[in-house]
Amino acid sequence: NAEYMGPPKSLKMGRMHTPGKGIARSSLPYNRSAPTWLKNAYTTEDVVEHIAKLAKKGLTPSKIGVILRDSRGIAQVKALTGNKILRILKAKGLAPEIPEDLYHLIKKAVNVRKHMEKNRKDVDSKYRLILIESRVHRLARYYKKTNVLPPNWKYESSTASALVS
Repeated sequence: NAEYMGPPKSLKMGRMHTPGKGIARSSLPYNRSAPTWLKNAYTTEDVVEHIAKLAKKGLTPSKIGVILRDSRGIAQVKALTGNKILRILKAKGLAPEIPEDLYHLIKKAVNVRKHMEKNRKDVDSKYRLILIESRVHRLARYYKKTNVLPPNWKYESSTASALVS
């Protein structure tokens, strides 16, 4: 009678290099539409135009979201425009060439490697560098599978500083 149906859906996978299983996060409002005062204040075209202007300045999608939230009061771009910030940028051809999370991991690896050149005896940072680069490889594998990165893209520590400069 009782068949095994796999692990319960509520369990989260643990963190990759730390013991935590943290799932604490803020929750989105139940109502998915933008409030009426916000719809009256901004049109979709205004918001898309502002996002494109900020992207041309060189801001990342998450920084654009923070600016829109703090200066314009737009908590959720998707509720107002129907599209997320990254999708808007892709439609305009302004999306970053490598995803933001991968970019920041590569940047962190470059900084640790720079630190390692100055401090050769720091074995802990050598270990941390290995962990960071394994996360880079895992994320790159995921993005290749989902066709965000080209299949021949490869992370190399020698050329990594050119990617994040």
